Amino acid sequence: MGRNMFKVSSPKRAEIDEHTAKLIVGLIAISLASLASYFSKDPLQSISASYHAGGWSRDIFVGFMFAIFAFLVSYNGKSKPEKVLSKIAAVAALGVAVFPCKCESNADVIPYLHGIFAAIMFMILASFCYIFFQRAWSKGFMQAKIRAYIYTICGITIAASILLPALDNFSGGAITVRIDRLTFYGETAGLMAFGIAWLTASRFIWVITKKDSADRLSIFSSNTSDHSVTDT
Repeated sequence: MGRNMFKVSSPKRAEIDEHTAKLIVGLIAISLASLASYFSKDPLQSISASYHAGGWSRDIFVGFMFAIFAFLVSYNGKSKPEKVLSKIAAVAALGVAVFPCKCESNADVIPYLHGIFAAIMFMILASFCYIFFQRAWSKGFMQAKIRAYIYTICGITIAASILLPALDNFSGGAITVRIDRLTFYGETAGLMAFGIAWLTASRFIWVITKKDSADRLSIFSSNTSDHSVTDT
């Protein structure tokens, strides 16, 4: 009897459920900034500054970025461009984690490298929102259109989180004079938008998922979502 316990049979579901993975990475992205800030002794000027804060703050930042890296490097999407973009974003996320930022009195390990990695990662995450938008909008039914609007807002928010600090830098800090911790708030907004977009794509939020959709997130269900191509 024990010999047949792990007998291979026709799968009823994928070995790794993409919607569950999207749910996990969405929750990670949403909670990263607040957790890193909570465990930091001093107010963080940027999320990346949690690396220099040490303790739980650094552990959460580095650990969560590695988790995002692991997900993105394993995510192939539904097209070759998505596959390539996810791999580039994964490398960028890893770079953000292992190359500390130039924060306050701490110098870059390699000048500008941390910022370049962060910008690449956020730009690709914004492009994913556009890809998700196109797929959802093409479905036509109400829940899919609501998801499309969410992806649009998230994409714009991520793009703004990149542009605002850049504008502040070019203006000689004119915005940070009025808004303290601008970088932290911008990065937080970008990560939150990223998390909400992927949480939406996970199909966990049932009110924006069609009731009879074959690809609804059902972690404990033995139902197969088959191997058909679905939207996000």
